[in-house]
Amino acid sequence: MEQQPIQNDKNTIRVPIVMGISIAAGILIGATFFGGRRSGGSDVAQNMAKFKEVMNLIDKNYVDEVKTDSLVDYSIEKMIEKLDPHTYYFPAKDADLARSQLQSGFDGIGVEFNIFNDTLYVITPLAGGPSEAVGIQSGDAIVKADGTQLTGAKLDNNLVFSKLRGERGSVVKLEIKRRGFKNLLKFTVKRDKIPSYSIDAAYLMPDKKTGYIKINRFTESTYDEFKEHLANLKKQGLTQLMIDLRGNPGGYMNRATDIVDELVGGDGVIVYTDGKDDRNDQKTNAQKDGMFEKGAIVVLVDEGSASASEIVSGALQDYDRAIIVGRRTFGKGLVQQPFQLSDGSELRLTISRYYIPSGRSIQKPYVKGHGEEYSHELSTRGGEYFIADSIKNNPKLRFKTKGGRTVYGGGGITPDVFVPRDTSYISGYLLELFNRNIIREYALNYATQNGKSIEKQPFEQFYKDFIVTETMLNDLKNLATSAGIKFNQADFNRSKAFIQTQTKALIARQIWQRNVKKGLNNEFYQVIYSEDPMIKAGMGQFERAKNILK
Repeated sequence: MEQQPIQNDKNTIRVPIVMGISIAAGILIGATFFGGRRSGGSDVAQNMAKFKEVMNLIDKNYVDEVKTDSLVDYSIEKMIEKLDPHTYYFPAKDADLARSQLQSGFDGIGVEFNIFNDTLYVITPLAGGPSEAVGIQSGDAIVKADGTQLTGAKLDNNLVFSKLRGERGSVVKLEIKRRGFKNLLKFTVKRDKIPSYSIDAAYLMPDKKTGYIKINRFTESTYDEFKEHLANLKKQGLTQLMIDLRGNPGGYMNRATDIVDELVGGDGVIVYTDGKDDRNDQKTNAQKDGMFEKGAIVVLVDEGSASASEIVSGALQDYDRAIIVGRRTFGKGLVQQPFQLSDGSELRLTISRYYIPSGRSIQKPYVKGHGEEYSHELSTRGGEYFIADSIKNNPKLRFKTKGGRTVYGGGGITPDVFVPRDTSYISGYLLELFNRNIIREYALNYATQNGKSIEKQPFEQFYKDFIVTETMLNDLKNLATSAGIKFNQADFNRSKAFIQTQTKALIARQIWQRNVKKGLNNEFYQVIYSEDPMIKAGMGQFERAKNILK
């Protein structure tokens, strides 16, 4: 296979192409069609005429009334099944929600919520948001919005979004049930822009030299957030950096390449794309002095790390700039451009493939179409989640890093250090607790009742000394029983330590989140990751990360 080696080229073009594997991985950038190579124009015209003819015949002659718009949506959805697995169509009713996922903010009332036992609970009003301003509190149950019932079996995220989000400046009338009040409380909330952050945590590890940054997706604001948090951590004494991309499905390509540019020196290629249309052939090079081009870096990845996450981890691996720790990534090397259609619907069309500095594409194999084999590929990896030798790379797709290390294309990023899944704590009882949101509900109740006394101490003392006691666990089990979950002692014993850590982390989040700025949940993640196997493995790789820099 012809390889395109790491290059030096100062002609850098940055375009807002989107990457991703789900509804959360794209955003409208316009409906402009690119020029360049084209073929089959007459065939397209003939086929469009035939399709229009069929639609007219159905509309005029079919025996029953038919909603032709639903037929068109169905036709488009079936059509793109013949293409690649990442070309996607969103009907108009879903397109706005899909686009909002990567915007740096949206308009709404500003609450983090949880659906528990068919009831909508406020986990926390967002600091500085409209709900906090009118006095909505953690633990409030939102019963109605503009007269629409927000309880019962029909309650889901889509219903909540449709009633609580809305145009900035518009108002929504809420009816709320609050503990200690007999009657419902009524609030009128004026919607406003709610900031949305893509970095969940950024803190200095206990060794006081390792900075930890967790990126959940690559949105409009990710690069600016990253720079701000990295600068703050450097002021605190950061000399080495851990970037956590686990479960990150991707997002904007240029936000990912901007971050890589802060971490690698020189002006070499970070990523390039190749498609049928020449105007989709783009190349992005490093082009400026970065904030952290010398210190050791470790990047955490797993099977949920895709697209833009694979650009970051793959580029840093190709330049021998970081040690990659975890499990083989998803394997998405296709680029989509969103095209907004005239009725507000959206087509996310694959326009090119992308390649990282060594010349490798990390797109995993697929048979054209949206078949189950591709969709469920992660579930077929089986042993490779637990045994490193189970990862089968294609020997024909062998490439070299800048320093001569062997890496592979055609199936995601294979980590330098493998860390298996930890399933030792999982039990049926634990899954029931999660399915019913019991642990979160208990933690919310506990924090509401005890938060004022707990927050008198600094978080560092809470982190060191606070213990989820047997009495607390009994209360949690009683809450689960009241929700219809049958207690299982063997399952509980297996999951006990995890339940305690999860409960402590959620209590910390509830108490200290009141003071959170820039969307960070540092206290939650410091507790939840205190015994995390992948973080422990990553901490042991910084010497190796230093050595490959030499």
